Amino acid sequence: MPNRLAAATSPYLLQHADNPVDWWEWGDDAFAEARRRDVPLLISVGYAACHWCHVMAHESFEDPATAAFMNEHFVNVKVDREERPDVDAVYMTATQAMTGSGGWPMTVFATPDGRPFFCGTYFPPRRVQQVPAFPEVLAALAAAWSTRRDEVVASAGSVADALAQRPATADGPSGGDLVDERVVARALGALGTTFDERDGGFGGAPKFPPSMVLEWLLRHHARTGDADALAMARRTLDAMARGGMYDQLAGGYARYSVDATWTVPHFEKMLYDNALLLRVHLHAWRLTGDPLDRRVVEETADWLLAELRTPQGGFASALDADSEGREGAFYVWTPTQLREVLGDDDGAWAADVLGVTDEGTFEHGASVLQRQAEPDDADRFASVRARLRAARERRPRPARDDKVVSAWNGLAVAALAEAGAVLERPDWLDAARTCARLLADLHTHPDAAGDDRLVRTSRDGVAGTAAGVLEDYADVAEGYLALAAATGEHEWSARAERLLRTVLRRFADDAGGLFDTADDTTDAVLGALRRPQDPTDGPTPGGQPAAAAALVTLAAATGSLELREAALAALRVPLQLAVRYPRAAGWALATTEALLDGPREVAVVGPADDAATRALHRSALAASAPGLVVALGDPDRLGAEAPALLRDRPLVGDRPAAYVCRGFVCERPVTDTAALEQALRA
Repeated sequence: MPNRLAAATSPYLLQHADNPVDWWEWGDDAFAEARRRDVPLLISVGYAACHWCHVMAHESFEDPATAAFMNEHFVNVKVDREERPDVDAVYMTATQAMTGSGGWPMTVFATPDGRPFFCGTYFPPRRVQQVPAFPEVLAALAAAWSTRRDEVVASAGSVADALAQRPATADGPSGGDLVDERVVARALGALGTTFDERDGGFGGAPKFPPSMVLEWLLRHHARTGDADALAMARRTLDAMARGGMYDQLAGGYARYSVDATWTVPHFEKMLYDNALLLRVHLHAWRLTGDPLDRRVVEETADWLLAELRTPQGGFASALDADSEGREGAFYVWTPTQLREVLGDDDGAWAADVLGVTDEGTFEHGASVLQRQAEPDDADRFASVRARLRAARERRPRPARDDKVVSAWNGLAVAALAEAGAVLERPDWLDAARTCARLLADLHTHPDAAGDDRLVRTSRDGVAGTAAGVLEDYADVAEGYLALAAATGEHEWSARAERLLRTVLRRFADDAGGLFDTADDTTDAVLGALRRPQDPTDGPTPGGQPAAAAALVTLAAATGSLELREAALAALRVPLQLAVRYPRAAGWALATTEALLDGPREVAVVGPADDAATRALHRSALAASAPGLVVALGDPDRLGAEAPALLRDRPLVGDRPAAYVCRGFVCERPVTDTAALEQALRA
């Protein structure tokens, strides 16, 4: 019989609905049951596309004997980390503190009030080297709770006290004082020591796509001409796009590479990676004109629309790594399989072009497709690629996690809106607009005070119950602002302002920083441990730097000093960390580049149906000035929601015009694209 998770909306929780484990969802009912039975909580945290989560589920949670012991001795709580990043953040901090590392699946044992006393990640069904078997862990902790309760409770209390301590930050200058060339130079120096000159990327295996750092490096080069910054970004982008982490048949990036050469990926495909990397490649193409970047933008955007778009117009969270019970089975090839699809001649040629060998680069002699050089016959390659893709479509497909996450959809809106406008793809722009409408209509609701509030997720057109966290507000605002810049539809910038005003009212701490949860949505159990506040980037921009970036753009569009000061305050802690850990502060450093450059503001005014207006608008969006803020409008038809950047900007001699401002100073308006491009290069 299905367990309680059968009523969940999370695809990850639904994957466990048929387990013999008597799972509960995170919430008051689970805590009350643990208190009633006087047993500990077993909190299992993962996500739908997590390979080792599937492994542990099959080995342990589907095992009747293991499940029976869990049900007898614990109240078992299953958490989707993507739906509840606040729960994940608090217990990941505890796991890392106790074990020195973290990851998913995450396995936490806690008192009935949620205080952790033992943490780990994956546990095998049988002991492997020094890793204890999961049944051994269960038995030991059940015994400890029964016979050494005082020790367990004391340990949990110590952990809770440690978690409750606010993370220490260095006393020092404010965020505004840290927006300085010396901070950027020190961060670049620290980053350079970790750069892999041969294979690109930073550090060793495994290698995750450094999306936010790449955005910073491109902006830094655009502002200063620093050749080393561009070289690091260029080498990394080339290596990722030509290696196995990029899907050479359909487009789109896998989550990370298990090796240092970007050859073998962990095959799950995440919305957030592809939204961020689509935008980075667009900015690289805008800066250098490299055709590889344009190809990746086009393929990845088309892949997003084909593979992740939901019937409601949002974007699903991920594609699984596994199919047919094996990781990567959908994506890998042998020489024999190529010949079966393509024939002997094309099969041998494709094997050479795509790096498919008899030895293989993956398991069981199969190879991950790579494209280390451009093929010598483009038409032949197009035919080969189409036939291989069609053959691959007949394979069992990886599962799709179809929940719509606010933050990640905001990133997708920003990427598709900007790419659609710059590369003149109205289908991408329409997709961005439709997704934004879903976020506005389904994910947003007013509270009693009139503030716009977000939910974290929806699925099948039904909004979830988990409250939005800081990254949701920041990234959705980022998406709205990019859409407004791309379309001239001022509703979106007005919506972004309402979200960011909510952030300043509901998420602020007493030092000008921002918490990850709102003051009225912080979970009671988590709040007793620690109100989450992580200033660093992970695989997505951190909440604080993401909010700062959106605030910088909005401040420029509205002329609000208050919003600019709020952005500087939110950057304080991330920039303090940046000089030592630049890989964790890429978005804060990218925002710093925008501030050091102005950011430059361009008001394009003219009738929407005038070709000259459209040309000026596209030239503005195609400029590489870091953090460029663009507003578009007809001065004769500005509504109440139009940003202040467009006010009092008339046509010039009845001709459409562009007004360029920087550092609170505006230049004379220009009416031709060459003059505008020159102004934005200066």
